[in-house]
Amino acid sequence: MTSNVTAVSYGPTVSSDALDLLRSTLSAHGAVVGVEADSGDARYQVHSIELTVPESGLADLRSGVAAAALVGMDTALVPAELRSAARKLLIMDVDSTLIQQEVIELLAAHAGKREEVAAVTEAAMRGELDFAQSLHARVAVLAGLPSDVVTSVREEVLLSAGAAELVAAFKAAGHVVAVVSGGFNQILAPIAAELDLDYWQANELEIVDGKLTGKVLGAVVDRAAKEKYLREWAAAEGIAMEHTVAVGDGANDLDMLGAAGIGVAFNAKPAVRAVADSAINMPYLDAVRHIAGV
Repeated sequence: MTSNVTAVSYGPTVSSDALDLLRSTLSAHGAVVGVEADSGDARYQVHSIELTVPESGLADLRSGVAAAALVGMDTALVPAELRSAARKLLIMDVDSTLIQQEVIELLAAHAGKREEVAAVTEAAMRGELDFAQSLHARVAVLAGLPSDVVTSVREEVLLSAGAAELVAAFKAAGHVVAVVSGGFNQILAPIAAELDLDYWQANELEIVDGKLTGKVLGAVVDRAAKEKYLREWAAAEGIAMEHTVAVGDGANDLDMLGAAGIGVAFNAKPAVRAVADSAINMPYLDAVRHIAGV
């Protein structure tokens, strides 16, 4: 038995030497190379290769490609069924994925605690700390800040390069776009409205008498919750999990990356890159559309 897979290579340069090495690596792992095509734009190049691979060989093929020194490009191996699906669900992390910053750090700067909080955030994203515990500790330093700091931070947030284009492309093609965040609803709400997202969820900062209390309301959106929302939203839309695409950068995203049809590590921590199905190591989030066939 065999299955159809597409090898999608992308990067600032996709050289003929790197592609030759990729083809030989694919063949060495039992893949039969078929039709090839080029795309991309002035920012980065994209090259796709249609493959036939042994039914049980995709994991081995991914390991082989990951081990090859493919200079200047990354390669995602994507089931053809996902790329050709009539409806897909794209779910993304927010901080350092959909947007360029970590919102908790922007908020902490108003309390004079940015460096302290940034160090905890880094450890949490590397998977060294329990996310919920680390979030409560970081939010605690915000106690007493006036609620209008939320408005100030909203104005500081920048979408990642290609984020708006990625969402627009998926929406225009009739797909579903969702985001789930360990950040905060008060920041995410206007972004979700601007991008016309289908689903979104984050944590809720508690505000009493016009001030942040240093607490969040309800259960924390942690790595287990992110997977839960992915499954719930896919089921609500009647989309098979095999037709879902998840994108994130930190340990908090690992469960949803593993559960999705394909998990994409976006400029991610090493522990995330090591286990994700594919990785984007350039600043352009819209490369996800090439991986997903949108």
